[in-house]
Amino acid sequence: MEGFSSIECFVRSAEVGSFAEAARRLGLTPAAVGKSVAKLEARVGVRLFQRSTRRLTLTEAGRLFLAEVSDSLHTIQHAVSSLANAQGRPAGTLKVSVGTVFGCLYIVPLLGAFLARYPDIQPDWHFDNRQVDLIGQGFDAAIGGGFELPPGVVARRLTPAHRVLVASAAYLHGRGPISEPADLRDCRGILIRSPQTGRIRTWQLTGRAGGQQPLELKAAMTMSDSEAACIAAAQGLGVALVSMPFAVNHLRSGALRRVLPDWYVDDGFTSIYYAEHKMLPGKTRAFVDFVIQQFAEQGLAQAFSAV
Repeated sequence: MEGFSSIECFVRSAEVGSFAEAARRLGLTPAAVGKSVAKLEARVGVRLFQRSTRRLTLTEAGRLFLAEVSDSLHTIQHAVSSLANAQGRPAGTLKVSVGTVFGCLYIVPLLGAFLARYPDIQPDWHFDNRQVDLIGQGFDAAIGGGFELPPGVVARRLTPAHRVLVASAAYLHGRGPISEPADLRDCRGILIRSPQTGRIRTWQLTGRAGGQQPLELKAAMTMSDSEAACIAAAQGLGVALVSMPFAVNHLRSGALRRVLPDWYVDDGFTSIYYAEHKMLPGKTRAFVDFVIQQFAEQGLAQAFSAV
């Protein structure tokens, strides 16, 4: 097991180019990771890294060794994770990435029922609205929408990713009718700025009866989060374009109303992502299947659809 641990420290350090970052991901100290790699180098009799104050660089021998052991390490880890599943007990640390507000609203509420069914799984959930490197950062799964699908990663659809226009009754009161997309030109817009690029995207509205038109809504203010935009719109500050999962509770409570209910933005799907493996760890399979089942039972695909 000591040799296996040394190889894991070597592979993680090679992936991220740093003992410190590898240590963070492995839950160890940088000194422990460096010492473990040094023992491995002493055991194999060659230097695997060129060390500098800024970064680790693989030697030629290190690159050859990494190519030989990387896939085998992943296979062994998945096999170990699946041992408990053979007895009907998925186990281990489950590292998941999900958007902050979406996770709090729709994923964290599943935690109690999930752990009641799988008590040997330890959640390690990270809340971030940015796309993560699922494999490189060691995540078991991620939930989100609009992600690029890198090699080795698969996606299972959960719900449509529709965006809708909303405003408060107070803002709409006394205004002229908003019956066509062109009527939005005179409205105060509450628009979402991409947390990745910092830009405001150009959106196309899709009609329920077919056809598309550009969204012509001038930004009176910008937000980087749909929930924040909903709260601003509920104060009568303008018309907001927001993701349906965040709008639905405000619409049900009456705090917001749909503007142009026959029009919406089709932004693809919200999906659950995980690494494609012949032998998927039991903990990951259990989580993926559980989330898909719960979303289906709660009818969230229908609730989040704008049509």
